[in-house]
Amino acid sequence: MGIFANAFFTEMLLPFLLVFVVVFAILQKSKILGEGKAQIDSLVAMVIGLLLIGVRQPREIIVNLMPWMAVGVAVILVFLILYGLVAGDLSKAPDWMKITFGTLAGLFTIGVVVYVTGFYNVIGDWFSDGTSGIWSNVIMVILVVGAMVVAVVTGKKKKKDD
Repeated sequence: MGIFANAFFTEMLLPFLLVFVVVFAILQKSKILGEGKAQIDSLVAMVIGLLLIGVRQPREIIVNLMPWMAVGVAVILVFLILYGLVAGDLSKAPDWMKITFGTLAGLFTIGVVVYVTGFYNVIGDWFSDGTSGIWSNVIMVILVVGAMVVAVVTGKKKKKDD
């Protein structure tokens, strides 16, 4: 296990490399700092990566988030392999599947971020103090309005198709 169990490797080197590569790729693709400015993009990415490892809380969020991302990617990979085995060509996947996977990935990401950052304690406090009735009502109204919007939008599409 050696080097992979070392705190320097897991809490400094890997988070730095992850942030550096992602920020560098975003800067290269977006060309925010200009075209053909790879040196400037790499310096900006390096500074952001070094700032990340210098500040404990954001670094811990990334270190705690990555194993969950790996689990999510593994689950999606297994599904896609099984789907490809049964249905064949994955490039012709139906739109409902793309929307479903996008929604599930978004919900999974929100759930993991809430869990990893400890925000679930704050959300739990909203419902455990004396104002829990207010928050329950607000959430119920939001859910009802959301359901009505979905019903109206999908209803209009069906009328246009008829």
